[in-house]
Amino acid sequence: MTRMNGAQMVVKSLEAEGVETMFGIPGGTVIHLYDAIYDSKINHILMRHEQAAAHAADGYARVSGRPGVCIATSGPGATNLVTGLATANMDSVPMVAITGQVSTSVIGTDAFQEADILGATIPLIKHSMQVRSPEQIPSAIKKAFYIASTGRQGPVLVDVPADVQKGFGEFEYPDKVELPGYHPKASIDIDRLDEAVSIIENAQRPVIFAGGGVIRSGAAAKLINLAESMEIPVTTTLLGKGAFPESHPLGLSLGMAGMHGHPVANKALMTADVVIAIGSRFSDRTTGNVKRFAADAKIIHIDLDPAEIDKTVGSDVWLVGDAGFIIDKLLKSLKKKKNYAGWLEDLEIIRQKEPIPKNVYAGEIAPWQILETLRDITGGNAVVTTEVGQHQMWTAQYYNFERPRQFLSSGGLGTMGYGFPAALGASFAANGQYTCCIAGDGSLMMNIQELDTCARYNIPVKVFLFNNACLGNVRQWQQMFYDHRYSQTIYNKSPDFVKIAEGMGVRGFAASRPEEIRGVIEQALAIDGPALVDFRIPQGALIMPMVVPGEAIDNMIFN
Repeated sequence: MTRMNGAQMVVKSLEAEGVETMFGIPGGTVIHLYDAIYDSKINHILMRHEQAAAHAADGYARVSGRPGVCIATSGPGATNLVTGLATANMDSVPMVAITGQVSTSVIGTDAFQEADILGATIPLIKHSMQVRSPEQIPSAIKKAFYIASTGRQGPVLVDVPADVQKGFGEFEYPDKVELPGYHPKASIDIDRLDEAVSIIENAQRPVIFAGGGVIRSGAAAKLINLAESMEIPVTTTLLGKGAFPESHPLGLSLGMAGMHGHPVANKALMTADVVIAIGSRFSDRTTGNVKRFAADAKIIHIDLDPAEIDKTVGSDVWLVGDAGFIIDKLLKSLKKKKNYAGWLEDLEIIRQKEPIPKNVYAGEIAPWQILETLRDITGGNAVVTTEVGQHQMWTAQYYNFERPRQFLSSGGLGTMGYGFPAALGASFAANGQYTCCIAGDGSLMMNIQELDTCARYNIPVKVFLFNNACLGNVRQWQQMFYDHRYSQTIYNKSPDFVKIAEGMGVRGFAASRPEEIRGVIEQALAIDGPALVDFRIPQGALIMPMVVPGEAIDNMIFN
């Protein structure tokens, strides 16, 4: 054992967990921690806002598969993390947040920059804890990483008071931790496996419905094996994009389902006789009118979290456990292969008759033109993050992803301001792949200050801005369902994003005509560092098709 102070114990614990990169901002109650970081080999990225630090840790985690780490001081620093932590929790992203806290002697006295961050985060993240002595730090950090990365993954917060950081003790990092009441493997339940196998083997019109859980479990290759061996078509949720190659050579990919999903995906779910849902929680954006969702199908629900079973959509058979583990069990048990040629032909007819619309605007840039050009230039070998809004859905519709951990977006919480800092974090785990952020002008402005962070560290994030000078998603609803009453969604004056970027040390480009798209994308990608391209798109461009609000997902508006 080695004697050291609590701040040093935090850093040594992070090093013991193999942390390579973390994101944060120093402050009064973490100054001791940052003094210890000064001597560490961990790459610390100094951000401009704590919310962005949390999103960057999230992006790092989604691409690497390892817990992302962020740090904030007490009070406003800690509360600024909350949106990023809640975002990660909704999307089951493993993270560890370290927050400073006022000294233990003044907790509860409304001391300067005191906030009950434990109380604030308990309902919003997977777990929160506070250490009260230096000796508690190693086990707390070990527990945090274990909880964050096991079972249904999620963010964990460790609150470390200032006097605990300054105090001394003997450091010994544990090999393992015991957590009474937390036994993630104990929830496995495959008692009804034979039932599920029988239902699948007797299906006439089966569909696999893959969610983000497939990606989190690292089960994408097994999913491909299951789909190909049985010749069952696959549709995904928003966060399931990349779990199955969307340009599958056998035509088994139906694309994303849901409010702005592919018509063939939605109709497949609504006409199937068996839906095999793997790692999906049946969100309202996917199901539409839940009472009518897949009403004629038997539903087999496979999920790691038993709390998700029958929470939204009733299942006929459920299997609880890791997606990869259960797919393995299915592959070993499934023997009887049916001929689904007629079913696949029916789906192909729908795919051809009802494609995603590609509207053209005379002399103006259409969103799909940007996305298809970007994918063509990068060969699909890019990590792509999105902010939240119309551009998010356009990306989901028009950009095909072939591998997991290439597409990052805030699904459950729908956090504007997520995509750009997430791209920043993702770039540290992208292994040389292009890292591109697709943003709207409304969302980008929420964390645009991180352009400076990209410039300071020469982080090669490329921002492709879909600039329609409005809050496009809400404006679309106002146009379609509120009689064109555009209440507070249109900006009558737009900033010069190229000048903002260049003012922060980032190369900026602009384009307003279709013939300019390829050239500016190529220029941005060629830069050894960050770049921003401001694409001016029509304010009237809409995300289509769209499920009629309150209706089943096969009732879609196309124009």
